[in-house]
Amino acid sequence: MIVALIIACEVGFWVLLALALAVRYLLKKRRASTVLLLCEPVLELVLFVVTAIDLKNGAEPSWEHGVAALYIGFTVGYGHYMISRLDAWAAHRLGGGPKPVGPPKYGLARARYEGKLWARTVVAAGVALALLQLAVWYVGDDGNVDSLRSFQWIALRVAGIHGLIALTYTIWPKKEPKPKGEDRGTVVKERAGR
Repeated sequence: MIVALIIACEVGFWVLLALALAVRYLLKKRRASTVLLLCEPVLELVLFVVTAIDLKNGAEPSWEHGVAALYIGFTVGYGHYMISRLDAWAAHRLGGGPKPVGPPKYGLARARYEGKLWARTVVAAGVALALLQLAVWYVGDDGNVDSLRSFQWIALRVAGIHGLIALTYTIWPKKEPKPKGEDRGTVVKERAGR
């Protein structure tokens, strides 16, 4: 049941987002669009409540409850970012706005960008860890909470691995390639000097 609800929340997220953007840019009703976007967190709240009720009714804690916590954490960490990026693209495509600027590709600007993404992952992992710990306390000593604990380790590993990846952009920043004409000009000057 929890997995079906997670899938329903994910589908609901995208349907609400598409509907909100269509209302904003096609129907030009910004206030109604904002109301639709504010309904997005309700989906996660429903998932949280249903998961808690499932555990209260005696369900054995399982991977489904762990995935629900990770999903809610991801939505908290990345939901606003995803919505704002898609809103910028919808403004460009449907509202005639400027083309959104993509993430930086090179140097310290890229490292800062990756660091900000990692901070979102830390928030997502922190929310998931907190929800999983609440579930562990909620179940208490009577139930088997090993699956919930294993998902806490998954959240920590994801944040750690993403942190290492983000760090590589600082240690080994990707350099902007030289324009092709610049290389040829150098070669031509060297040949002319001989």
